[in-house]
Amino acid sequence: MTSMSGLLEAREACARERVEVLREEAARAAAALEAGEVELDRRVIAREEFVDALAESAAESAAATEAAGGEKVAPAVLAGPAFAPVPGVIVPPWRQELSASVLSLDNQRILNVLQDQPGGEAMRAKDIAAALGTRQPCGPTSTPPARARRRRSQLLKRGSLGGQTRSIQC
Repeated sequence: MTSMSGLLEAREACARERVEVLREEAARAAAALEAGEVELDRRVIAREEFVDALAESAAESAAATEAAGGEKVAPAVLAGPAFAPVPGVIVPPWRQELSASVLSLDNQRILNVLQDQPGGEAMRAKDIAAALGTRQPCGPTSTPPARARRRRSQLLKRGSLGGQTRSIQC
């Protein structure tokens, strides 16, 4: 039979070991938290630098376009960010305070064509392509009407067309 003090000492030793394990886990968690905070700071800085560089690039390209006498596409509604998006940039879902200037120039042109369409008539993708002045070769998915249809459906999904529900037909 073991003594009561021996039993208490054994339980105390187990508790000490458990406390040591918990301290080690807490130290690892603190180190992981610090590493995560450093990574977050780096990513925030990288995003801010990217936005600044994009704004500078957009300003330079806008100045070059105006100097060359190029066609200027006017934003459709409210004021937006200070930079023009480039193709391939993810566009945020539409909100009331967003304007068409957050869209790429191609999507802005399509949006302008759709907004200039009188009445609630359906507009064919080939008509959109013709209004944009693009070629209309025959082909299943890479034709300008198909691209216009895909872009319009993307605009509708994001809500950028402001609730317009006219259909596009081929």
